[in-house]
Amino acid sequence: MRRLLFFFLVTVVGLTLIGRVFYLQIIKGDSYKLKSELNAVKSIYDIPERGFIYDRDGDLMVANQVAYDIMMIPKEVKQFDTLQLCALLQMDKTRLKSKMQDAKDWSWQKGSVIVPQLTQEEYAPLQEKLRKFPGFYAQKRSLRKYMVDHSASVLGYIREVSPEKIKKDPRYQSGDLSGKAGIELQYEHELRGKKGVKHFIRDHYGRAIESYENGRYDTIPNSGLDLTVTLDNDLQAYAELLMKNKRGGIVAIEPQTGEILTLVTAPYYDPALLMGRDRSKNSVLIFNDTVKKPGVNRALQAEYAPGSPFKVINALVGLQEGVITTTEKLRCNHGYDYGGRKPLGCHSHQSPLALNTGIAESCNAYFAQVYRRIIEKGDTPEEGMDNWNKHVTSFGLGDYLGYDLPVGRAGLIPDGKYYSSRYKYKWYAPTTISNAIGQGEVITTPIQLANMTAAIANRGYFYRPHIIKAIDGVPIDNPDYTVKNYTTVESRHFEPVVEGMTAVYKTGTAKYAQIPGIEICGKTGTVENFVKIDGKRTQLTDHSVFIAFAPKDNPQIAIAVFVENGYWGSRYAAKIASLLIEKHIKGEITRKDLEEYLLTHSLEYEYQKQYSGEPFEINPKVDQGLIKPESNTLNP
Repeated sequence: MRRLLFFFLVTVVGLTLIGRVFYLQIIKGDSYKLKSELNAVKSIYDIPERGFIYDRDGDLMVANQVAYDIMMIPKEVKQFDTLQLCALLQMDKTRLKSKMQDAKDWSWQKGSVIVPQLTQEEYAPLQEKLRKFPGFYAQKRSLRKYMVDHSASVLGYIREVSPEKIKKDPRYQSGDLSGKAGIELQYEHELRGKKGVKHFIRDHYGRAIESYENGRYDTIPNSGLDLTVTLDNDLQAYAELLMKNKRGGIVAIEPQTGEILTLVTAPYYDPALLMGRDRSKNSVLIFNDTVKKPGVNRALQAEYAPGSPFKVINALVGLQEGVITTTEKLRCNHGYDYGGRKPLGCHSHQSPLALNTGIAESCNAYFAQVYRRIIEKGDTPEEGMDNWNKHVTSFGLGDYLGYDLPVGRAGLIPDGKYYSSRYKYKWYAPTTISNAIGQGEVITTPIQLANMTAAIANRGYFYRPHIIKAIDGVPIDNPDYTVKNYTTVESRHFEPVVEGMTAVYKTGTAKYAQIPGIEICGKTGTVENFVKIDGKRTQLTDHSVFIAFAPKDNPQIAIAVFVENGYWGSRYAAKIASLLIEKHIKGEITRKDLEEYLLTHSLEYEYQKQYSGEPFEINPKVDQGLIKPESNTLNP
């Protein structure tokens, strides 16, 4: 019996061992072989070149340059001279330990960035010495190289992806770069390309010594697609120059296509500041500046009352609703008494006056009466306001517009419900009379006003503004940007308003900003400006606003200019618009006097008043150009 038990146990143990060997050698043999090979194989990703960015005429704006990330794989790190590595990486010991801990927390087996974006010159001293530190290696990547020192707000920038993005999108790994703002963010998918990967056999030091399986499993990177944007490189640079020492936004659009020719926010900064080893320090200076706010794209995000340029919309709505004619004259007694606490004021000019002169002289009383007639045409104020809202919003106001840039604001065009929900008592047209002159509750952005101007230039329609012109040389064919959007105002009503805007330059408020040989249609604006200082609502110096398009027939450019604290429309905004129109159409500047004025006058003195406690009034020294201009460009 004992002998049988002994033979039984020997048989069971033998069969178990044979079964285990069969499992390891036959069934799981390939799997363990693969694991063994993987432990001896080093995979290095080949980062593709990011797509180039060209302007509308083919001028290169953004290219690439070679850069190196110093990477670390925690499981491969062995004991090393910490101080020597710190000296090599130009990094203090505390910072190095922190980055190494971050790498361990993210992945024990995958590479993490310890020092990003070294230039070729910075990497050269490391190249031979880095191999002395097992687990550390260099990964080549493509870094942005800016061929221009302007347009940072519209081009955007790239930065290292966050852990949250890596979790959501498996195409990204630690250390990868992606678009953060502007075109770089909006067209990240097209620009980034596709990674390649190369596999190497490594020695016991972890060094790659030869290709694995003769490159059988390697893949090559696919470069990102090149983009052609609608911006005019020269016009963009000139617009930023004219906004030196000023704050505000400029948007210029080609009316016949909706292509954005210029998009400028001021103050601005050199896009190269957000590249390289100093990018973190510079980004703090840029995006943590709560005074100048250079990180805010004022052309897309700043919301302002439109002021007098909005009067042309009320004129168009009045004509469409039949409450005025082009020849009817309305009186102005240095303002309009609507029964409120005080009359709506106006400057001195002829009276009575018809539509053409009302636009040219920017008469508040004229447009107050037009607006009141529009609202009172409805059976109730709410109905009249809703009808007015319908016409105004058809010009793209009160709407994000849907352009192909990642930031923006909708502004506000109020309707009947808006006022009925805010007033406990019965309200009437005079309650909202400030809307007549673009103050009140009406809020717009510079790009909305530029789009509105393009719709007027086209006599009743607009193409949705956009920044992309072609992808990899193929023109866009997106119906969002190639289909006409019609306003609710019939085309026949636009010509008399256009004539009034022409008169603004010939005899009206912008007559000193005329450009020889170009018939420009425009409208000045002086916008009241209130902020809270120490909790008290305080009126600051007015904003300078201007809209224009040119030429009058077959227009090539529509533009909106906002200059914060610029006093009145013709003082800064009209001059800037005129010069940009001349630059775009003629390719040269003949009004050197306007250019000299803008380049030698600074508004920085004005912006300091809310901190210095000085009164907000016209300062003759600034007006005469006696205050030394300060640089508007951020130089950390």
